[in-house]
Amino acid sequence: MQGLFFESDTGVRSIIRFLVMLIGFWTAWRSGKAAAENWSDYPIVIAYTVLLAAAMQFLHHALFDGPVISVFYYVIDLVLLLIFSTAGYRYRRTNQMVNNYYWLYEKTSAFSWKAKH
Repeated sequence: MQGLFFESDTGVRSIIRFLVMLIGFWTAWRSGKAAAENWSDYPIVIAYTVLLAAAMQFLHHALFDGPVISVFYYVIDLVLLLIFSTAGYRYRRTNQMVNNYYWLYEKTSAFSWKAKH
């Protein structure tokens, strides 16, 4: 994700950078979904995402010679990954609530539900 804001990459390196970014987003989605499947509260999603952002920071350093520790890029990674992990969490939690408690709740969108009247 750091390469989106600086450097000009060409060829295979830009493809690898894109794949690493997709893998990070997919992992964030799955982390949020896993927390919801275990009926965990939202703070565990934040904890998972903080660790995942640190792992992504390391991958950027190891694969693309990015900075070892950069608060600016860590926060950018954290915010982007938190968006995906929150979406995965809310999507799965909504499906759990409307499927397990179908007599109480109905789906209002992919990420929310409401009580039946």
